[in-house]
Amino acid sequence: MLVHLEFPGTDFEADRAEFLELARSAGAEVVAVIGGSRDRPDAGLYAGSGKVDEVAAAVQSAGAELAIFNHDLSPSQERNLEKRLQCRVLDRAGLILDIFARRARSHEGKLQVELAQMQHLATRLVRGWTHLERQKGGIGLRGPGETQLETDRRLVRGRIATLKRHLEEVRARRAQNRQARARSEIPTVSLVGYTNAGKSTLFNVLTGDDSFASNLLFATLDTTVRKVALPTGETAVLADTVGFIRDLPHDLIAAFRATLEESREADLLLHVVDAADSERNARIEQVEAVLREIGAHEVPRLMVYNKIDLRQDGAEAEAARVERDESGRPARVFLSARTGEGLDLLRSAIASCLYPDLVEDELLLPPSAARLRAQLFALHAVRSERVESDGGLRLTVRLPYSRLERLCREAGVAPPPRAVAASAAAS
Repeated sequence: MLVHLEFPGTDFEADRAEFLELARSAGAEVVAVIGGSRDRPDAGLYAGSGKVDEVAAAVQSAGAELAIFNHDLSPSQERNLEKRLQCRVLDRAGLILDIFARRARSHEGKLQVELAQMQHLATRLVRGWTHLERQKGGIGLRGPGETQLETDRRLVRGRIATLKRHLEEVRARRAQNRQARARSEIPTVSLVGYTNAGKSTLFNVLTGDDSFASNLLFATLDTTVRKVALPTGETAVLADTVGFIRDLPHDLIAAFRATLEESREADLLLHVVDAADSERNARIEQVEAVLREIGAHEVPRLMVYNKIDLRQDGAEAEAARVERDESGRPARVFLSARTGEGLDLLRSAIASCLYPDLVEDELLLPPSAARLRAQLFALHAVRSERVESDGGLRLTVRLPYSRLERLCREAGVAPPPRAVAASAAAS
């Protein structure tokens, strides 16, 4: 039994549709959806007493085993509702946690979900306990002892501390991996966006990977990192991350801190948007709110409008294209990850964002600059090489001008003139 109430300033139909998708993604068999409207939540039952009686009658009539509220309930509200409805009650945060528990595959993902579940459970331990006076007994344990509730709280606190310690180790390993990528000067691109916007499908077609992708909310929980080749010859590291959603539980944001840091430490964010979603502007704002919360709001981003092949309701189909800002930098790419239309435009746009000063020019090296030659080959920057009559080398190199200038300065070699580089970049 799904219960969704409308409050002032909310979009009832859009939120209701998303609620149904969440329930479907959790594997629930929905027997009915009960709606209503209120100015503010009731302190004891969240919904009004009359609405709760209506839900109770519907639960009994349909034989429902679970009532899910599309709102965040306090522990006392959950207990009061369970007494009135005579069935289990789950709130929105609990539903999302359940979906996460079903989707987690990696050891890290399972640790993160369990931590969020434990933090959520810690405030709800009192529910259902009718034997709080029961004391520990047995030899050596007689005396005041502790109640069952106190025991459970102590065990949950201990488990939370253990999970946090393990996740700190995971965070340290991720930081080491990012440092190694920084030393190799390989930029990182992170996919972000509202859940079910098509991030994993886009990730798979860009990298040739076969990560799980499905038309379900939160199909991806475990961050996957793969290299992607750019049309300029450079490579980047692409990270697929967990999708965001409206009112994402704070326990989840805290638990997935190590994963979300991939976005905060990235060189570029690809904000994937479902172009066929009538609520796409609201979804963009909700993703931006999460990015601000995790400290990733200042990372450069490229908007990617996916699913242009799914335009409905007689709307004119979007064409694959790149829209640029006033400085000429790519700002928005329209594409379809499913059909492949516009993917080449995206790869070029990523290269333009990551390497705005990319140049291709000739570089004359003296015979003593063998180390610089080796560095350029290691970076796959050399397009051609010719030996001069004096033993020097004439290389055609393709590289961001700032990096080329630094390498030349360290080797004591004159780089190509900046004016030449600028004209090459503009072309």
